[in-house]
Order: sequence, then C-alpha cells, then structure tokens
Amino acid sequence: MDRRVLLGGLVSGASMGMSPSAAFARQNKVTLAFLGQCLIEHAPTGSQWPGQEGVLKALSQSDLAVSNFESVILGPRAGAPTRDLETLHSAKPDVLDTLYRANIRLVGFANNHAFDLGTGGILDTLDALAAARITVAGAGINEALAAKASFRSARNQEIGLVAYATGKVRVGGAATSERAGVNEVRVGEAGVILDEDANKVLSAIADAKRKSPNIVVCHHNHLWEPNQIQVPAWQREFAKRCVDAGASIFIGHGVPMVQGIEVYKGVPLLYGLGNFIFQTEKPVGAYPPQAWQGVIATGKFRDGACTRLSLTCILLNEIGLAGPSDTQTRGFPRLATKPERVTFFERFQQLCRPFGTQLVVQKSGAIEVAL
Repeated sequence: MDRRVLLGGLVSGASMGMSPSAAFARQNKVTLAFLGQCLIEHAPTGSQWPGQEGVLKALSQSDLAVSNFESVILGPRAGAPTRDLETLHSAKPDVLDTLYRANIRLVGFANNHAFDLGTGGILDTLDALAAARITVAGAGINEALAAKASFRSARNQEIGLVAYATGKVRVGGAATSERAGVNEVRVGEAGVILDEDANKVLSAIADAKRKSPNIVVCHHNHLWEPNQIQVPAWQREFAKRCVDAGASIFIGHGVPMVQGIEVYKGVPLLYGLGNFIFQTEKPVGAYPPQAWQGVIATGKFRDGACTRLSLTCILLNEIGLAGPSDTQTRGFPRLATKPERVTFFERFQQLCRPFGTQLVVQKSGAIEVAL
C-alpha cells in the first residue's frame, strides 16, 4: 500500500473521531464476491437478462467480484477453431461490458477453452480484457507471466490472483518460455501433480503473499471423477498446500456444477463454483439441472484472512426467452426464490457433509459457512 494513501486514511479516520488504530483496521478490510465460470457469447440488453437488477444489486455489495472467463474474444489474430463449433466458446468484446457491470474486475483465464482460437485468440483476449479494465491471471505472453499473480486494487488494498488449469488443455495451449498460453499444471498417472508444476504455483502464491495479504487461488479442473460432483483427492490435497503457501481462499471451476466446500485452517476451499453465465451451444437437456444452479459466494477479509463467508443461490435459464433454439438469451442468472433456496440448501448440505463443513441459513436466505 502507498504510504501516502495509508496516512491519508489514518488522518481521515482521526478527523471523524476514529482512533488511528481503528482507522488502520478499517483499511485492512475488504469484501470480495466469488462467482462460477462466465461462459458468455452474447452481450444482453436489459430485457434479455430479466434477473439482472437483483443480481447486480447483490454483487454491488462487494468491493469487486472474481470469476473464470470461459470464452475467447474475437480479434484480428484469431486462428482456426481448435474444436467443434458446438463447444467453441467465442464472443465479441462487448460481452466484457456485461462482466464489468457485474462488478467483475478480476478473472482467471487458465482453462481448456482459452485456446479455442489458437494462440492468437489468447493474445486478443488478453488485450480485450485489459481494454475493458478487467485484470486477468493464469494466461500470458509466456509461461512466467502466465504463472505469476496479477493484482487489482480494492478499498486501498491489493487483491492478488494466481490461476492455473488442469486437464484438457490442448496441445499448443499451454504457455512456454517462447509462446503465449495458459498456466497449465499437469497431473501424473498416480494422481499427483508433477513437482515442477506444483512448485510453479506454490512459488507464485508465496511471491504474491509478500506483496499483499489478500491472495486468491483459482483452479480450473477438467480431470473429473466418474461422478463429476465429487472432488478428486489430489485436488483437495493441493488446495491445502496452496493455503500453506499463503492462499487466503481457494476457488475452483471446471465441473459445470456447484461442488462442496471444505475449511482448512480457517481458510475456505470452494472446490467448484459452477456457473455464473452459461451460454453453452449444446441442446437443452445436455446438462443436468444442477448445471443451472449457482452461487454468489461473498467473503469478508481482514488482514488477508477470510472472517466470514456466505452463499447466495442463483438460477440460470436453460431455455432462452424465445425458446430452445435461442442461445443468445440463455444462461443468465437471477436470484433464487425461497423454495428454490430451500431445495438448493438441502442438496448443498449433502455435498459439504463429507468435508465436515457446517452450514447455517440466515434470515436473509443466504447460507453462512462456519469458518
């Protein structure tokens, strides 16, 4: 933190009758929202996103929101598609305005779709995110930059993000010393992350921790268990190593459904946040109903420690406003109704039970996670 900013905050607090120590404590607090993946291909008008007002109001309560960007921005360097058109995720730059309106300021771009339009698509997306004033981690013009943390200011503090991907990163999609790409982490046949890649992530976390106490680790995983909703043992083990290295919170994406939460040394491990925006081109019914349920996870942090975590349930429309063939208005979130929240809570309790995580429903309907 800039010394002049800090002193200015202390003087301002003192002028309002606040002691210097209380003013300093206030400076060290920040509220962050953590969202499921943003697979967005079309920027909606107001009427095309009926639930927008409630969702944006909920997100405005946080200083910034963090997500995983699961599309590629179309630009002049885009290469030929590297996958079938049904699973190709691409969009015009205006979709980033939608993310910005949702208070999303920090995104991971380490995922299996970043390479959908080749290396040029990655470079175009990085430029478009920068132009949209959205900070990105997990991809870069070389391996060193893809692996290192990116920082975003919020309430006079720096929020660091380290992002990495496991599974289904196509040949040519991983960053190297001479090629742009994503921060890939490889898992061996024995279900153990390769030492070289583990050290790369853990070193990035430790380096980031020396710059700021607020470090978010974002893992995009496509090495799923036979029952997708279950969390792999190797993922749990490495998430805890990330905490030991300095992570303030661990968030996961990849499985298109909300997965359970574990708490390790007081640090929440959100293994799968599911979807926030999900404009898949696959036909209606291709994904289970749980893929259209998500959460806004709101964490309150002080001195880099998460002191409170609550979840607000959201639902996404599987069918577009004009019918099953309308993918342009498909997959946008709205706040869940009370009956929908009850149904989600019952299922979510089952997902968290193996981890011994305690949950409490607040009067507001939000789910509080005991830390």
